Amino acid sequence: MPEQIPDSAEQAALISRLQADNEALRDELEETNQGVLALYAELDVQAEQLRQASDLKSRFLAYMSHEFRTPLGSILSITSLLADEIDGPLSKEQQLQVGFISSATRELSDMVDDLLDLAKIEAGRINISPAWFDMLDLFAALRGMFRPIVDMGAVDLIFEEPQGLPQLYTDDKKLAQILRNFIANALKFTLRGEIRVSARLHGTDRIRFAVSDSGIGIASELLGALFEDFAQVDSPLQKRLRGTGLGLSLCKRFAALLGGEVGVESEPGVGSTFFVIIPLAIAQESADEL
Repeated sequence: MPEQIPDSAEQAALISRLQADNEALRDELEETNQGVLALYAELDVQAEQLRQASDLKSRFLAYMSHEFRTPLGSILSITSLLADEIDGPLSKEQQLQVGFISSATRELSDMVDDLLDLAKIEAGRINISPAWFDMLDLFAALRGMFRPIVDMGAVDLIFEEPQGLPQLYTDDKKLAQILRNFIANALKFTLRGEIRVSARLHGTDRIRFAVSDSGIGIASELLGALFEDFAQVDSPLQKRLRGTGLGLSLCKRFAALLGGEVGVESEPGVGSTFFVIIPLAIAQESADEL
């Protein structure tokens, strides 16, 4: 049988129904679009509130850090004068107490410096100043810095002499701060044995600095959070060693500013290796943006 063709009345009704469906769909889409726009507007408001809160926090940290540094500097100066016995000799007990005051003040000063660095980074006010330098000079400076601490302990701090490595073009102060934090952290958790600092080419255009220790090691389930803000290893040693938990987090942020990355390898009871991998030469545009 030939297909029946709808009459004009049925065609008009079909067209009218389709137009009504299209109109309803258009209204629904318009309502959805308005809802999406309202959601975007709300997200923009919340983002601005978060930015203002973050900026306020950074300003507060920077202000409080600066306020703390002045009295801490005064305390360190006074304890230094007392330790030098300029105003007369001290008894053994007095020397011990002055040493405690000086040590606690230096720890607090280090915490304040960490907070100030964190505030600068979050506010985008950290400065990167790249320059050409030799790694032998970097290692020599670090060796001299830690010699007084190592000489009084049962840990050997060994710097492997860089062999056949080119000069670096990066911010040597930020790189030194990363390695200094790694070494200081290793000294805290290594009661005896050695800490070894090395530098090796990583591929053709990057270099890997590593600080390896024979300390207590870290459980694998804790490694993922080590470089987060305020993260600390739960161990008997940690309970007697104070800190902000910002040192490794700052290392991660400094490494990113230098175009690199940080990492850790560890085994409980064997030791740990903290490393940073950065370009041999920081990209000029990266330095210019900061």
